[in-house]
Amino acid sequence: MRIDIVTVLPELLESPFAASILKRAQDKGLVEVHLHNLRDWTTDNYKSVDDYQYGGGAGMVMTPEPIQRCFEDLMKDREYDEVIYLTPDGKTFNQKIANQLSLKGNILMLCGHYKGVDQRIRDKYISLEISVGDFVLSGGELAAAIVADAIIRLIPGVLNDETSALEDSFQDNLLAPPVYTRPAVWEGMEVPEVLLSGDFKKIDEWRESQALKRTKERRPDLLED
Repeated sequence: MRIDIVTVLPELLESPFAASILKRAQDKGLVEVHLHNLRDWTTDNYKSVDDYQYGGGAGMVMTPEPIQRCFEDLMKDREYDEVIYLTPDGKTFNQKIANQLSLKGNILMLCGHYKGVDQRIRDKYISLEISVGDFVLSGGELAAAIVADAIIRLIPGVLNDETSALEDSFQDNLLAPPVYTRPAVWEGMEVPEVLLSGDFKKIDEWRESQALKRTKERRPDLLED
């Protein structure tokens, strides 16, 4: 998989992809992540990529020309399965979308900034608009990192135990059950006996019942789906 991220602040994204699982995935050759500074495609002497919005109002808008030049340059070399715009008014990101995107080959992301991007760019190029929640960030960079992390960890070979991702919260619309490790007794609190039994059928049944219980208590909306 290859992920290209277009941003006005590439330095915000350097750290997330330079450590832990995301770095190992790149080192293994399972994914390529390329950061592109949008200012490299502006002809403005001040490297500006924004302008006042028509109709007045507070906040600047990302101008279409630099984005168009950047996209067209990148699209000369490859065809993208999805062109994603990170924006508060996009479709709320969830595990189902992450699963679908993890099967793609090439993904291009555009990080929103300022008041947003000229609507004509969205109409012409964007195939999927994503929001990471009902709140507003200073820009789409952190959202892009979240989306990329959720996608990359699902690629076969990225996690040491590939079955781990299948047991995460939100797979099958359930939250993950409680987990325990050593010691078996801590501060007077004991690990549930079934987990020490060695009976894996009973353990699976316990985990399923606990996942269902936790989901009912904390996210009953997931069960409606």
